[in-house]
Amino acid sequence: MTQFLQIHPQNPQQRLIRLMVDALQKGVVVYPTDSYYALGFLLNNNEAAARVRQMRGLDDSHLFTLSCRNVSEIGDYGSVDTAAFRIIKQHVPGPYTFVLKALKKNARHLCHPRRKTIAFRVPSHPVAQALLEEANAPIITTTLCLRDSDPMSPEDFRERLAGIVDAVADAGECSMIPTTVIDFSETPPRLLRQGGGKIDEQDILE
Repeated sequence: MTQFLQIHPQNPQQRLIRLMVDALQKGVVVYPTDSYYALGFLLNNNEAAARVRQMRGLDDSHLFTLSCRNVSEIGDYGSVDTAAFRIIKQHVPGPYTFVLKALKKNARHLCHPRRKTIAFRVPSHPVAQALLEEANAPIITTTLCLRDSDPMSPEDFRERLAGIVDAVADAGECSMIPTTVIDFSETPPRLLRQGGGKIDEQDILE
């Protein structure tokens, strides 16, 4: 049974955040970010990973994003040099996704199977931050859109998510603007997508 929780977007109720974490430890949750709502599950939960792939119609090559509390957490999962770390630190938290070379100890479903990369972000949304803090662990994340559909808004939650996720944190509308994506896994780094986070491509080359 899916829990639908109305959570304040600026001052998340701690009791409801705890309920979200309880659901996260069991399976798949929906939570807001500073771009879209996201599907989330914990590292090494292979059953939850399979559920999300089925919901979204994803194959094994899809690169999930690791949602972290802060930039220091990424050192356990990805390789980042001093120049890249400086740029990343200047732009988090916020609507940015960074692609890095993956460390070998990564969970199998987190690392891109051919490119050996991972993607991570540090969302600024208060509900996302509260959830990450209470979980005391990164959350594997992908945009909330079901198979062959657009990213989903709160008005669709009860009709379309009942019975297929474990809990939903409804905090109202998100920006509905994708993150800016920067690839630091190659030299020189590349700006893959300009989204809600503004950055000059020249800045990442200096």
